[in-house]
Amino acid sequence: MTNQIHETAIIHESAKIGENVKIGAYAVIGQDCTIEDGCIIGESANIQFAHVGKNTRISPFASIGGEPQDLGYKGEKTGVIIGENCWIREFSTINRASGEGLNTVIGNNCMLMAYTHVAHNCELKDNVIMANAATLGGHCKVGFGVFLGGQSVFHQNLRIGDMAIVSGASAARLDIIPYCKAEGIPAIPKGLNAIGLKRKGVDKDSRDAIHKAIRLLTSDKYNTTQAIEEIRKEFSSNSYVENLINFVQTSKRGCTLKDNKNFFGSMEESEE
Repeated sequence: MTNQIHETAIIHESAKIGENVKIGAYAVIGQDCTIEDGCIIGESANIQFAHVGKNTRISPFASIGGEPQDLGYKGEKTGVIIGENCWIREFSTINRASGEGLNTVIGNNCMLMAYTHVAHNCELKDNVIMANAATLGGHCKVGFGVFLGGQSVFHQNLRIGDMAIVSGASAARLDIIPYCKAEGIPAIPKGLNAIGLKRKGVDKDSRDAIHKAIRLLTSDKYNTTQAIEEIRKEFSSNSYVENLINFVQTSKRGCTLKDNKNFFGSMEESEE
């Protein structure tokens, strides 16, 4: 099977196009692009400074690799890397990185629904789903198997842990711990993402251990240090629990664990 490239598509001389690729009408494949085998590029999509993995679909009017919305960006050479078997839907935007030689990275098997935004220097692991109009600020790191609900928004530099699910219309300025269901403004853990973990093959004993660990972390009975001590006493040998503890202990921004502050009030205090 040969490539199917519409006669109105614009392809830069530096672009590399694999085999069995379809490129729709008025699509633009710009400078320093690699489109691997089996990709489908929709009508009027705009792609530049990007490497697109095999069998990935880019829907009409998506914008990939545009300049970062970063006042510190001075035109240095950066890019976007998109993995295999992804689906980037209509009007989604993925900005290239800021900082010489750096990339914004999307893992394999990710789905970014319509109007989603991935800002500069973000890193998404495999199997991430962003529902319509979910928005990531710059330098966010999103773990394996995360689901971000529609119109949810995330401050730059935060992390979202593996297999977490965040409900629609939520907002976060601090890290969201792995494996939890989070919701609200701010997005607070409301229990275990049991269905998501089961679908990803996490065994019941591990799910139970994670659930108890999350309950301890979010309990008013303990501060974070005390909660981790209690968790280690009971679940020290579980790799998922260890990952949860490590995530909390390595957080630079801190994790939202309890509903102990007004989100907007804390913003006002930080600006004074």
